[in-house]
Amino acid sequence: MALINISNLTKEYGNHRVLDNVSLTIEENKIYGLLGRNGAGKTTLLNLITNRIFSSGGKVTIDNEDVVENSNALGKIYFMTEQDLYPEGMKIKDLFKWTKEFYSNFNMDYALSLSNKFGLNVNKKFKELSTGYSSICKIIITLSSGAEVLLFDEPVLGLDANHRDMFYKELVANYIDKPKTIVLSTHIIEEVSEILEKVIIIKNGEVLGNNEVENLLGEAYLVSGSSERVEEYIKGKKCINIDSMAGFKAATIIGKINDENKMQITDLQLETSKVELQKLFIHLTGEEEVK
Repeated sequence: MALINISNLTKEYGNHRVLDNVSLTIEENKIYGLLGRNGAGKTTLLNLITNRIFSSGGKVTIDNEDVVENSNALGKIYFMTEQDLYPEGMKIKDLFKWTKEFYSNFNMDYALSLSNKFGLNVNKKFKELSTGYSSICKIIITLSSGAEVLLFDEPVLGLDANHRDMFYKELVANYIDKPKTIVLSTHIIEEVSEILEKVIIIKNGEVLGNNEVENLLGEAYLVSGSSERVEEYIKGKKCINIDSMAGFKAATIIGKINDENKMQITDLQLETSKVELQKLFIHLTGEEEVK
């Protein structure tokens, strides 16, 4: 098991501060979503956790061990990046063997089984793979690594809908078989919202929240019905999104449903449901309130 503590972490490039005094705890054996707009600092944070770049201040520990030049701590993590860091001329099956030299718990049988399932030709060289199959190869190596912490930075780049669905299902199956800490940095929020337990939201290098998904979604709700009645209901409320179609509207409201709201919803014959994580994320990272 691996507990990650991040304390007052800062990263600067010249006069530009990419991460600003970030402090948070990534609990063991949970699936996290790391969410933020482009340039928010997500990849920088993951690179600092894995000691691929040095911080300008603060520190990262894994099970109370500083990650800086610490092979024992870093050996607990496998980081799948957008960058291709593998020897390009090496065949996939040899990449598996090469990875096992660094990660002794790498499961070769599992990697070959996943390759067959995803249709990855292990006799191909890494440089011969398409963008999608390059991502699949990296996904397979990460899932097979045997590491206690798996970090994924935009893992589904180039994957079609079928392969993305296969990845999410395999990720959950892998987690159930042997619980571990998983962090998913992705822009396809709705596809992963059902498998996430906690969400870390970063905006302009600062952490806006590190919350249980259910608690976060409990801060808003969706109300739907005829356009006229929805418009009546949202008066005076903080509405962050409205979807309209043929006399029907669905509005996303920030806040909890109190007794007065319930009575109004009943009187107006409206329906309520859980808000979409994507819409809440857009609001939290800077979208303007709907007027």
